Amino acid sequence: MKILFGTGNLAKVEQMKKIIKLNNFDVDIVSLKDINFNEEIIEDGKTFEENSEIKARAIKSFCDKNNLNPKVILTDDSGLCVDKLNGEPGVYTARYAGENATQMENITKLLENMKQYEKIEDRTCKFITVLTAILSNGEKLVARGECRGIISKNIGKLGGLTYAPVFIPIGFDKPMSDMEEEEFRKVHNHRDIAMNKIVQELKKRNI
Repeated sequence: MKILFGTGNLAKVEQMKKIIKLNNFDVDIVSLKDINFNEEIIEDGKTFEENSEIKARAIKSFCDKNNLNPKVILTDDSGLCVDKLNGEPGVYTARYAGENATQMENITKLLENMKQYEKIEDRTCKFITVLTAILSNGEKLVARGECRGIISKNIGKLGGLTYAPVFIPIGFDKPMSDMEEEEFRKVHNHRDIAMNKIVQELKKRNI
């Protein structure tokens, strides 16, 4: 059985394969590159749930037009939500400082907006992932995963998730980007949590 994962990002595909393996779920993951999907998807939803479904519906439409019938189409929308900023950057996580903004530009804007909040208890936030799965029979499954933390005043190692250099998971004293892979895997779990829920639902349906 194959799951069509709605991304061309090979790092995301590899991460999803690891989550699937940990769940003892015997499926193959294919990406949008494998089906030559190059269409632009306008993500104009107001929530992670809406954007995740927008992607899933666009990919399903492409599959229908090209006589492709994957058992499961899986898409995600993820982002950082800061409590004191009323949930910003939220669905604008990747473009908080503008379209095509760099990682450093997005982080700089975030830290500037957080300057007035000095106390740790005022710098709380969470990473969120929402996964949408559309099954071949048209059924839709939705799952949400969250990972809580605080916004650091200092910037860690750049790279990886946009805000990982300033996201300190609860119970730790350093940004996510400064963690070793094994340590990182234990806390970078918002996508893992959401996917675990999806896998359990798929297993119930013997997919």
